[in-house]
Amino acid sequence: MWHRMFRISQRRAQLAITVLVFAAVLLSACAGGGAPADTTPIKIGAIHDLTGATADVGTPYAEGLKGYVEWRNANGGINGHPIELISADYAYKVDVAEQLYTQYVQEGVVAFQGWGTGDTEALRSKIAADKIPFMSASYSANLLDMSAAPYNFLIGTSYSDQAIIGLRWALDDWKAAGKSGAPAVAIIHNDSPFGQSPVEDAKKFAEANGMAFTSLPMPRGATDFVAELAQLKQFGASYVIIQNVSSPAAVLLKDAAAQGMKSEMKFICLNWCADEIFIGLAGDAAEGVLGTIPFTPPSSPVPGHNDPDAWLKSKGSSLEEKGLHFSQGWWTMAVMAEGIKRVLDEGKEVNGENIKAALESIQNFETGGVTSPISFSPTSHKGNNSLRLYVVEGGKWKQVSDFISAGD
Repeated sequence: MWHRMFRISQRRAQLAITVLVFAAVLLSACAGGGAPADTTPIKIGAIHDLTGATADVGTPYAEGLKGYVEWRNANGGINGHPIELISADYAYKVDVAEQLYTQYVQEGVVAFQGWGTGDTEALRSKIAADKIPFMSASYSANLLDMSAAPYNFLIGTSYSDQAIIGLRWALDDWKAAGKSGAPAVAIIHNDSPFGQSPVEDAKKFAEANGMAFTSLPMPRGATDFVAELAQLKQFGASYVIIQNVSSPAAVLLKDAAAQGMKSEMKFICLNWCADEIFIGLAGDAAEGVLGTIPFTPPSSPVPGHNDPDAWLKSKGSSLEEKGLHFSQGWWTMAVMAEGIKRVLDEGKEVNGENIKAALESIQNFETGGVTSPISFSPTSHKGNNSLRLYVVEGGKWKQVSDFISAGD
């Protein structure tokens, strides 16, 4: 009797082992044939301006980058790989940016999200040597030099193209008013590489089209720009392009309104002052200001706003509250993630060289109407050269054109 029970127990144990082995084989097959699915995090470095000279616009942009990462990871990451974002505030200081970049590369990041023009341009040679695909919130045309910046990619329309589109609008507006000849135009700009970035290209375009041209810096920390406005008036400027961030641009427009100069000049904000922050600070003085805006503001809803808006609402906020710079950061990270996804889809190693090649394969990538379609190639990292024009009307940015190209 005892021997019989022992044999039965043996058979049951063998059956249990067989079932367990079969289940393990089945699970292994479902996982792709032997090894568990690779879910290694993909490290991306980033620097933000949260406390420096451009923190007013840098903060929502940084929140957009981080928001996209959290949203993407909650939805499976990139082909099952979570994004590990390693980032810090560099307070708009070039030396701190260089230090953080070097640190993060040593920690194994395969791509990088930067911020300012000065630091992005300063890092170009290191980025190229390290073979780290790099996107930033700088749209300086200097970053499009493929010999000097082969690993830099621009998502937004370059500052030079923005200025040229603004000047083309000024020419058309001048002619539509029945005026002869060409107007006098000016750029008033942040006193930095960022501010100076579009000046030479704008000057070339203006002079080629018979427009008198001048440029003036806006001193950092100035509490008014009355002296600069007097210089613009003496020059005879009919159109003034502003290449600065929201806060100083708002001070400029309030001064122009107080001096009665808004009837004499038309003001055009390039993208870093063409936002909701500017309207909130300038108030009624913002009315009638034109904006060259590469990233569609929430006041003109498009499908590409849906995911960031839904994510923000799940956090008790909204895209309308955060503003266009949030979706700007969101979609910049989304384009980088698309490049990484293409590397994984091809079964290749996720490294800088492969991400660069994958980004260069992107053609007409749709952002749901937030930007014009994004395209790169091995010979050009200019994502697009088109944007829509907006005007401040009733305290909101109102679209006044379809996508306009700056030309080749």
